Amino acid sequence: MIRVNLTAICLVVPAIECDVRAGKINLPEFIVKCPAHCKETKQQVYGTGVFASISSICNAAIHSGVITNSGGKVIVRKMAGQNIYKGSNSYGVRSLSLPKWRESFVVSVGKPKKGVIYPSTLDYVPSRPTYVKTSQKDKSSAVTTALPTTAAPEPTTTTTPEPTTTTTTTLAPTTTTTPAPPPTTAKARAAVHKVRDAGSSHPYLASVAAASSTFNRAQLASPERTPTMSQSNPARDHRPDISDFEHWFYNFGPYLSRSTHSDGNRKTPLDTSHSTVEPVDIWKPEANIYESGEIVFNAPSLRPKRVQYVLRTDCFHVREPVTRAPEPVSQGDPNCKVDLVFLMDGSWSIGKRRFKIQKDFLSEVAQAINVGIAGPMMGIIQYGDDPVTEMSLKSFSNSRDVKSGIDKIVQKGGLSNVGKALSYINKQYFSDANGNRGGAPNVAVVLVDGWPTDKVEEASRLARESGINIFFVTIEGPDDSEKHQLVEPNFVDKAVCRTNGFFSLPVSSWFALRKAAQPLVKRVCDTERLVCSKTCLNANDIGFVIDGSSSVGTGNFRTVLQFVANVTREFEISDTDTRVGAVQYTYKQRLEFAFGQYNNKAELLNAIKRIDYWSGGTSTGAAITYTAEQLFSKSKPNKRKIMIVITDGRSYDDVREPALTVHGQGVIAYSIGIAWAAQDELEYIATDPDKDHSFFVDEFDNLYKFVPKIINNICQEFNSQPRN
Repeated sequence: MIRVNLTAICLVVPAIECDVRAGKINLPEFIVKCPAHCKETKQQVYGTGVFASISSICNAAIHSGVITNSGGKVIVRKMAGQNIYKGSNSYGVRSLSLPKWRESFVVSVGKPKKGVIYPSTLDYVPSRPTYVKTSQKDKSSAVTTALPTTAAPEPTTTTTPEPTTTTTTTLAPTTTTTPAPPPTTAKARAAVHKVRDAGSSHPYLASVAAASSTFNRAQLASPERTPTMSQSNPARDHRPDISDFEHWFYNFGPYLSRSTHSDGNRKTPLDTSHSTVEPVDIWKPEANIYESGEIVFNAPSLRPKRVQYVLRTDCFHVREPVTRAPEPVSQGDPNCKVDLVFLMDGSWSIGKRRFKIQKDFLSEVAQAINVGIAGPMMGIIQYGDDPVTEMSLKSFSNSRDVKSGIDKIVQKGGLSNVGKALSYINKQYFSDANGNRGGAPNVAVVLVDGWPTDKVEEASRLARESGINIFFVTIEGPDDSEKHQLVEPNFVDKAVCRTNGFFSLPVSSWFALRKAAQPLVKRVCDTERLVCSKTCLNANDIGFVIDGSSSVGTGNFRTVLQFVANVTREFEISDTDTRVGAVQYTYKQRLEFAFGQYNNKAELLNAIKRIDYWSGGTSTGAAITYTAEQLFSKSKPNKRKIMIVITDGRSYDDVREPALTVHGQGVIAYSIGIAWAAQDELEYIATDPDKDHSFFVDEFDNLYKFVPKIINNICQEFNSQPRN
């Protein structure tokens, strides 16, 4: 019979909700039944294997594989606290890391051991303390007092002076005896609080005295509070699962809440129902209430003490308003002129606390980077399932306003779809409408918790080719045991601008994120190392070598110039972007214009049209040597040197040796032959492989067809460079 009864008792398993945390149940070991679909509630879990007691029991059980998302029975066993709780992703639940907590627990399958009896009901930690009202002299005001045990204080006697007729009043002693109250938390205070002031029975001063009495009574009552004041304040109660006294202390402390009316000119009716004003002098109509005097009034007996207060009125004075000069607004740091966007992680996996840490980090970066129109401009995109623009590059023009904008950002939730966000910045964000300045490098910094939930490689490649410098700040990235869960292995190296370590900042913990602010600012402001700003369209010195021999003819020469203009039109032209030079040759050579002579695209295109046809023989080898000396010897070291030779016949001199020389100088050579051009010479001139750098057309009018092919080959070759 005993065995049957024990079995019956064990079958009574109390059910809990998904949000119940282990720290809320005051039992060392117990069994509970979790409902279905707890995973969707996103209740937070801290730790792996061993969890902090502020974790949801049911989601911790799902994370450990003890139950599935359909619910089930779980055995919970409490343990001592730990210093480190490591976050991880398991069974679809993302647990968070925590540096320290005072209590831990582990979960196991809900099959009771033989002979073990678990409680059939749960003992929950009370959410707020029990209060008792203490009787007071004034029945209309009741002060609540928390209950633990101390010895009752002895009856107390207080002497109060009686006023005399002199100006400096003295008071005859009066005795007030108060019976001992029930046991209270703290011993009665014996100190008499006295503040000197001038007195009068004027009604205004009575109301002032009443207000001061109410204020001081509230201070004396701490830490005892009224039931209304004892309720949790969500704006300040940010620590889960702390004791009731800790809740009180963190929410209210020994200080009174500020008035909601900060306007000093607003007159608020004052409550005088709990104050008695002792008349000390007769108020005269001609008296100035702002002159020095004293008002003596008494607070109601909050404790077995009669406390005398004196309010000074000579401290009332009116200050003249001071007009402050407006603070100068910074124009930004000119040594850090970048268009910078942060992709902040708004997914549910990070929780509200870490989202706040992320916002604080962005505010610190905004302050350090010194935002301004002459320096860096900063925007923010929040990504989850989809990206959302929180700030465009032109939303704010100084760090102070950026920080104010960051404070207003609200977490969106969802997954961590970084790939979608990178596609978004490439296609939409860095546009003129969003404040992209064109002359400043585009920089995108991705903040990601753990790892992305989609692929980033293709979106990152397209963004890099568009000139966007991608940085990755990875917080609590995957360890070796978690790498099998990645959607895309080595996602950081596949995404960043270069894989040399400059563009990636791994951060071990969210609590260490703040330390990464200054190193990140130094990197994004180092514009010389933002190499992804250089694209296939803005990082070249292109030299055209144009055949002006007699066999070409005036009409065909104009067609050749149109081809040169069409190729040039595809590039970004400026002194810091792509530069173009041109040489025309026959037997002799002539420099039509040098690199940097025309730094505006319209002027450059007009200069191409103005080239005069020369006419003569065909010495292509000599023209190549001349171009190397007059153009490419003056090329910038950070530019790709590209030579495009256009000829319609066989050269009178050797082209092989000059071609090898320029190849050795790092010049990428393209050869375009028309009509009677020699195929072998075209191949000698062209950089290997010949098929990508040598082209032949039978008629001048077909030159235009090769413009897209040449541009595509130039860009493919540029983008295939090593990224280390």
